[in-house]
Amino acid sequence: MTATTDGSAGPGVSGTKNLTSDTLAPAAGGRESTVALAERTAARAVDHLLARQDEAGWWKGDLDTNVTMDAEDLLLREFLGIRDEKTSAAAARWIRSQQREDGTWATFYGGPGELSTTIEAYVALKLAGDDPEAPHMARAAAWIREQGGIVRSRVFTRIWLALFGWWRWEDLPEMPPEIIWFPKWFPLNIYDFGCWARQTIVPLTIVCAYRPVHPAPFRLDELHVDPARPNPPAAKAPLTSWDGAFQRIDRALHAYRKVGSRRLRRAAVKEASRWIIERQENDGCWGGIQPPAVYSLIALRLLGYDLDHPVLKAGLESLDRFAVWHDEQTRMIEACQSPVWDTCLTAIALADAGLPRDHPALVKAADWMLGEQIVRPGDWSVRRPQLTPGGWAFEFHNDNYPDIDDTAEVALALRRIEHPDSERVNRAIARAVRWNLGMQSRDGAWGAFDVDNTSKFPNRLPFCDFGEVIDPPSADVTAHVVEMLAAEGKQDDPRTRKAIAWLLSEQESNGSWFGRWGVNYLYGTGSVVPALVAAGLPTSHPAIRRAVGWLESVQNDDGGWGEDLRSYIDSEWIANGTSTASQTGWALMALLAAGEQDSKAVERGVTWLAETQREDGYWDEPYFTGTGFPWDFSINYHLYRMVFPLTALGRYLHGDGLARRTGRDA
Repeated sequence: MTATTDGSAGPGVSGTKNLTSDTLAPAAGGRESTVALAERTAARAVDHLLARQDEAGWWKGDLDTNVTMDAEDLLLREFLGIRDEKTSAAAARWIRSQQREDGTWATFYGGPGELSTTIEAYVALKLAGDDPEAPHMARAAAWIREQGGIVRSRVFTRIWLALFGWWRWEDLPEMPPEIIWFPKWFPLNIYDFGCWARQTIVPLTIVCAYRPVHPAPFRLDELHVDPARPNPPAAKAPLTSWDGAFQRIDRALHAYRKVGSRRLRRAAVKEASRWIIERQENDGCWGGIQPPAVYSLIALRLLGYDLDHPVLKAGLESLDRFAVWHDEQTRMIEACQSPVWDTCLTAIALADAGLPRDHPALVKAADWMLGEQIVRPGDWSVRRPQLTPGGWAFEFHNDNYPDIDDTAEVALALRRIEHPDSERVNRAIARAVRWNLGMQSRDGAWGAFDVDNTSKFPNRLPFCDFGEVIDPPSADVTAHVVEMLAAEGKQDDPRTRKAIAWLLSEQESNGSWFGRWGVNYLYGTGSVVPALVAAGLPTSHPAIRRAVGWLESVQNDDGGWGEDLRSYIDSEWIANGTSTASQTGWALMALLAAGEQDSKAVERGVTWLAETQREDGYWDEPYFTGTGFPWDFSINYHLYRMVFPLTALGRYLHGDGLARRTGRDA
């Protein structure tokens, strides 16, 4: 067992002797019974987290997404000719375990069946040897046909099918490799796309240019409504609409493919391949996430790279490290890994829970985080060429793409730790602050990876139907940066005040904030309220009072808070869902920052956390509360259920950790 497996006991240092009723002293007032519950609950959570720290100093929980990761991994191995029976059987076992009773697969726990996911899962199982006449396969195929068949699936699903001749390349949207040459001021240049989309699209332009077909071992007629006519003509959008305009652009690109210069095409492919290879990380991956790695491997293989070439060999080995073996017969693929994010959030939680600031676990975590700071340029430098590097990435290896959110949270974590080399910490934080300030967008807010990544054109492309493809500023990331700036004494800096004004302008009429990277309005509100108060907004401010009123109004009857991912597409689901530990933590963090320590809502929330915690300090949370792309790609971070409840409990008992350190009112 490793520190990445839920519930495991790693080589950490026990916190029981460090976090007792003496160190978690009850606050004054009439809250003794709730305080006692909070103390016991926090102590258990601290012990659990300390036991899971890796020897190197980091924490990492499992990261669940959906079975397209597993299906595409099998399809990749089949395409490259390296699929083996053990891996296929283990992946198939996992995919089967995630199937719903109606034969479908969802993109998140408890969610509805999703067509593209179900198609990819079905194809992977058939590839692994499942009989299409078996009940679980027949149910899936029938449901796929009921939804309109393969033709209704997303473009990426149909690209995978085209690789094996199950779909015609000619019937897919065109994305030419020549876009690699578009200048950065030109619409639809590659830097108009969010970094995750950019890293995926560039290799796909090569794949689509070559249009390879690996001989398929079977047909998929059962997934078409009419196998003789699998792709009936699509309805044309009005000529004067944006969709109509981009449909015409796509037709023009298809025509260009037939008449364009072959020499120009070869040169573009060569330039795209150079771009890909330059961005391979030291561990062999691309961007620290599965999709760019998969498509980059296919693209480079098409260009003649052997499987034993160092680039491909390292890339395949990096994907193997994304595999989580639940047992010897069950294999799940993580879309990415989150050690930097998990480590900084865990350090904040432990410090705010009262763990001594010089505790060995915190110092070790600080050492590891300091070693992960990125001090070289990356793709962000295209828009900010003069800015000095200084950010952190989300993953173990992703030097090309540090992100603003991780950078802010790492700085907040480091400020809570008493490190023996305080000057080293100060220098690292100063670089982080300078870099984050340099990444501020024109409107005063921050996106996750890039500056002013707000072009509306990429989302209009027929090719880009797989989720969010741009990286506009968000309330949650902006709030975390504001909180970091306040911790560094920059709450009165004009750039901070501009960000605060932006946050206030983004508040919803009901008092909440939208959550871009967490589900959803509970995450946004739980991020923004603590930041605004840290930056000097009084708890009596109307925006804070509206947020408090909203949080109190949406508390569940059991005392917790919950919000379903369907809130991204249906307002009926806003703050509506089964109570979860992570979302209850977010709500409590906002209420506590707003001065509601003695409120009934806080008491009920703390009690819910205490009553639902397991004896080993863990909270069970099958529900997905993390967001990759709103609605389209959802994440279950297995440490969220630990770090956010513990942060809330610590602040209930002690107030904000940085406020205690600086003397600021909590």
